[in-house]
Amino acid sequence: MELGGFCKILIYKFMNTKTIPSLNRLGVKIYADGADLDGMKKLAADPIISGLTTNPTLMKKAGVVSYEKFAHEVLAVIEDKPISFEVFADDFPAMKKQALQIRSWGRNVYVKIPITNTKGEDSLALIKELALEGVSLNITAILPLKQVRSLIKVLPKEAIAIVSVFAGRIADTGVDPMPIMRECRLMLDKLPKTELLWASVREVFNLRQAAESGCHIVTVPHEILAKAKSMWGTDLSDLSLDTVKMFHRDAVTAGFQI
Repeated sequence: MELGGFCKILIYKFMNTKTIPSLNRLGVKIYADGADLDGMKKLAADPIISGLTTNPTLMKKAGVVSYEKFAHEVLAVIEDKPISFEVFADDFPAMKKQALQIRSWGRNVYVKIPITNTKGEDSLALIKELALEGVSLNITAILPLKQVRSLIKVLPKEAIAIVSVFAGRIADTGVDPMPIMRECRLMLDKLPKTELLWASVREVFNLRQAAESGCHIVTVPHEILAKAKSMWGTDLSDLSLDTVKMFHRDAVTAGFQI
């Protein structure tokens, strides 16, 4: 599929720029992805961060015991930026019940609905139903293009939704996610209130890839955000020297001799 003008302009801009743009001028919204409450509070106050996401796996790793208590603690301090919480039921009636409950927690809440349940049954009917009821949605765990094509067929034109395509997991399989993300963006142009999100960021460079592919949002783990803020735009000669100094320092402190 031929790239639209928007994507062509972005690609030209990045390929013909001698210095990379600053993080806050990438042209893609950065969402913080995590479940560390203190970290979420700090990042929410950072003007570079446009929103936040979390999921049950991140919450489990962070030691969260009560899902709802944690969510209310987060929402007590994050009131003005969008934040996504995920349903964890596996049958669709229970998913809907959880979705409506999560939606009631705050006006800035997006409800994450996985594109299928654990049996591989698609969630499209539920997604359409919730969208028609005005629930702000984050459709998650999307990888193949066929899932995006099917999703577009059921999302109402005025749906407020985020389509989270797991570009990092696509890359883990040895497949280049960039053509997929660009095609997703072109397809989503039909839905003016639906945004494309680059999910499962693995490295800082993925932020630039997300911008180049035309994504509206990139969701970034806290540790990679920290690396991006400390290293973005670092002079490569300086970084080379720092690396040599690190090797030398570690050899000396380890007492190595030949």
